[in-house]
Amino acid sequence: MATTSSIVQTPIARKISTNAVIRTVLAKGKISRADIAKLTGLSKQTISDVVRDLEDEGWLKAVGQTDGRRGRNAIIYEINASAGLAVSIDLGGTKIAAAICDLLGNVVAETKMPTDPRGGPHLVNQFSDLITQLALAAGTTADKLRLVVLGSPGVLDPATGHINVAPNIPGVDAMDLRQSFSDKMGMPVIIENDVNLAAQGERWRGHGVDVGNFAFVALGTGVGMGIIANGALLRGARGAAGEIAYLPLGGDAFDPGGFTLGTFESAVGSVAMLRRYTGFGGRNASTVADLFAAFNAGETSAIAAIEETARLVAIAIAAIGATLDPELVITGGSIGARPELVNAIRGFLPRCTPYPPRIEISRFGNRAALMGGMGIAVERMHDDLFGVKLREA
Repeated sequence: MATTSSIVQTPIARKISTNAVIRTVLAKGKISRADIAKLTGLSKQTISDVVRDLEDEGWLKAVGQTDGRRGRNAIIYEINASAGLAVSIDLGGTKIAAAICDLLGNVVAETKMPTDPRGGPHLVNQFSDLITQLALAAGTTADKLRLVVLGSPGVLDPATGHINVAPNIPGVDAMDLRQSFSDKMGMPVIIENDVNLAAQGERWRGHGVDVGNFAFVALGTGVGMGIIANGALLRGARGAAGEIAYLPLGGDAFDPGGFTLGTFESAVGSVAMLRRYTGFGGRNASTVADLFAAFNAGETSAIAAIEETARLVAIAIAAIGATLDPELVITGGSIGARPELVNAIRGFLPRCTPYPPRIEISRFGNRAALMGGMGIAVERMHDDLFGVKLREA
């Protein structure tokens, strides 16, 4: 009489078995069929059939044999990471960063280039050329890639994917960027706000890995925030959750000029910092890097400018804490990654809130959004190919 095995499994049962095998290999790395059977509870016959099919289809590969055990050596398998490749792009007002990653989130190729100042449809052509060059560097072709995740400034409508309020990128708010880009490349395109992607990057492999509630605050030329609440990205009704550039802090909230850049961004962005430095009598800094160099040299005007910026940011973080109650605030961006500013913020926080959150500087520097795009790409590939959610694995 035939025993129950994968030979009589229904398609649904086989999918469940495949899911269990892939999830186990993702969690454990190199592993034998016998160990997969122990961890999943599936029969050895089912495991053999599923592993054979996954190996034939190119998703698993043999990488050696066990040793030091009784009996025969067993073949060890791992995910064939190169079997699935995706692209992460971080679109900025002056430059574009892009990377190709594999099924395990390893960076296969990475590059940067200036953003086409004409914007709009010209960006789609630039993305296409960039991906073609990047694929060549990765030893593959663009048609072998499975999807693109694009991070963009601006407010992203979660229902339509339309980008609003992106003053640094001309023309993107007047077109269906996602559809145009997808049609051009012939593959799915996911578009996300760049600071939301940075928060996702921290959740994937950064300070937020084991934190269910945190905020990523980006401070640079612009200001923004990505929110992870109860383990998930918080978008808001119109996709504008975290647009702290428009907090009524640091200036006149009723000045309509703040409707474009935002009252808070106008007070703490890089332009505001340099203006403040000059107002305090500084004469030796034409860039933010110069300003921090003057600060470290002990120049009084630079110290005053950075201290005042830190005070305003501390007030904003106090407001964020009162509203969201995050366990952690991660700072990033060209200014938010500077320890001089962050240390000053830490000093002001206990003076303006009874429950100051922990503050950490992003470990990814200006690559946080790129990392977030890769994290989303890997999660999407795992789900599409194997029905496995990244957090499950």
